[in-house]
Amino acid sequence: MTDQEQTLLAARPDLAAIARWVAPQARVLDLGCGDGGLLRYLWEHKQAPGYGVEIDARHVMECLKNDVNVLQMDLESGLSVFGDGAFDCVILSETLQAIHHTEQLMREMLRVGREAIVSFPNFGYWPARFQVALGRMPVSTELPYQWYDTPNVHLCTLEDFEDFCRRLGIRVLERLALHEGRPVTLLPNLFGSLAVYRLGRLAPAAKDRS
Repeated sequence: MTDQEQTLLAARPDLAAIARWVAPQARVLDLGCGDGGLLRYLWEHKQAPGYGVEIDARHVMECLKNDVNVLQMDLESGLSVFGDGAFDCVILSETLQAIHHTEQLMREMLRVGREAIVSFPNFGYWPARFQVALGRMPVSTELPYQWYDTPNVHLCTLEDFEDFCRRLGIRVLERLALHEGRPVTLLPNLFGSLAVYRLGRLAPAAKDRS
């Protein structure tokens, strides 16, 4: 593993799980792709071609330096520029909590992609619960902002997210709870600080209800 790979995976433990779940040569769309480090990693190690979507102009320039295909656009406006089934995998890593139109974006991800991979900080992690019990909004490595300057608008627990998926008819194919980069299997909604999900397409019945 190169220094670049180690830096990428050490800084973002969820990216290691995401990289494992992306099949070789899969067509990938990375939403909120940052500097494009994950897409470059997937291309170099899995020959998985991809596109990134990013709104921050500075990150768009970093993507171009990383030789990553990137579109500058706002996720809140939807993914109408992409056709149905255009990608094998659509990734939304540690961005879900900052999305206003969550349901719309999740539906769009599973319209343009055969599968989706989503990661987010777990608001059910026990120190977060403890801080709330003490009357304070949680601040942690995974939730580093104060209440007044946070970009997060929709925080959730593992249980919340799985209820949300059931309501939309989204299939949970795999789930991984992490803390400090290590898998958590005992009471993951309590002891996991970060959640990573691999999701399947919407069921036809759920589409009919939309």
